[in-house]
Amino acid sequence: MKRFLMLLSAVLVFQVSQAQEKTVEVGGAPMYPSKNIVENAVNSKDHTTLVAAVKAAGLVETLQGAGPFTVFAPTNAAFDKLPAGTVETLVKPENKSLLTKILTYHVVAGKWDANAIAKMIQEGKGTATIQTVSGGTLKASMKGKKLVLTDEKGGEATVTISNVYQSNGVIHVIDHVVLPK
Repeated sequence: MKRFLMLLSAVLVFQVSQAQEKTVEVGGAPMYPSKNIVENAVNSKDHTTLVAAVKAAGLVETLQGAGPFTVFAPTNAAFDKLPAGTVETLVKPENKSLLTKILTYHVVAGKWDANAIAKMIQEGKGTATIQTVSGGTLKASMKGKKLVLTDEKGGEATVTISNVYQSNGVIHVIDHVVLPK
C-alpha cells in the first residue's frame, strides 16, 4: 500500500508540473517545454512524416541531445507538396545521406525564437541569412506579419506556428519543405 501511495504521489506531482507548463498545441497535441524536440514531435499528428524521416536518417539521438537547436518543422501537408514518390525515395537506406542533408537544412544551431529572427531581419534591412546545420543557408524575411524562409533553390516556406519551446531548443512549424542546392 505504501508503495502504491508513493507511486500515486509521484504521478500527481508529474501531472501538476506538466499542467503548469505553458504549452503550445501542434498537431492536436500539447508541446511541453520540459520535453525535448523528439519527445514532443512524436505526439504531433501533423508531423508523422518528419518523425519517420528523422528516424530513417538516424537523427533521433542528435535531436534528443542538449542542443540547443532551432528546427523549422515541415508538416505532413508540406511533405505532400513534394513531387509524388519523393518521400518514399528519400527514406530508402541508399538515400540516407541526401535525406540527412535535407533534414539538417531545417536545423539551426542555437535557440532562435521569432523575436530573435525578426531582430536579425531588421538589422539586415529586410533579410537575414541563417546558417543551417547542413552547411547551407536560408534567407529569412517578413511578408506582412509572417516570417518567411527562402531556400537555396528559391522555394519559400511560411512559419505557421512559431516559438514552440523545447527543453533543447525551439520549433517553428513551416508549410513547405525547404531544400538545399
